[in-house]
Amino acid sequence: MSGPAIDGWSRSDRAKAAAKLMTGWVALLWLLEAADLATGHALDPYGVTPRESGELAHIVPSAFLHFGFGHVAANSVPLLVLGFLAALGGIRRLLAVVALVVVFGGLGVWLFSPSGTVTAGASGVVFGLFGYVLARGFVDRRPLEAVVGLLVAAVWGGSMLTGVVPTDGISWQGHLFGLLTGVTAAFVLRRGPRPAALTT
Repeated sequence: MSGPAIDGWSRSDRAKAAAKLMTGWVALLWLLEAADLATGHALDPYGVTPRESGELAHIVPSAFLHFGFGHVAANSVPLLVLGFLAALGGIRRLLAVVALVVVFGGLGVWLFSPSGTVTAGASGVVFGLFGYVLARGFVDRRPLEAVVGLLVAAVWGGSMLTGVVPTDGISWQGHLFGLLTGVTAAFVLRRGPRPAALTT
């Protein structure tokens, strides 16, 4: 019979943990937007205003804040799905990917967004997770994960490409740097091919 999972987690354990984490994450985004609305949009200033040194501290909170429930809704499904798929490879690995995307994607926004704008939202993380899920199977040489990446590209690839094209009214800078950081994270956090299961 096959042995236990190498890291002590079965596939069902990973799936349950991934589902709980991402459901809680998306719920938090909705709760924050509800709090923002209830306080007269008191959280909106915690978005990133470019090239002001004091705004660097807003890079992290800006990834959890939105400008209206429509904005949250647009990010919720892709964040839930892509985060779940990424988390199947390990919760700590997912958190490392998100940390890289938030920091470096946020720096891209801070450096290159137009003056006088304020940027917030989880779409940079969504684009980062898309890039990570797309690339990791090929980088790690894991066929199943590569197939999952191709399926994700088939579903969201068109909208992701559109999202990194310079367009007024959206933070294409956050999308672009999020995507590039997600792909880079697949290389930084690369693993070897999955070892073959042994039977006795």
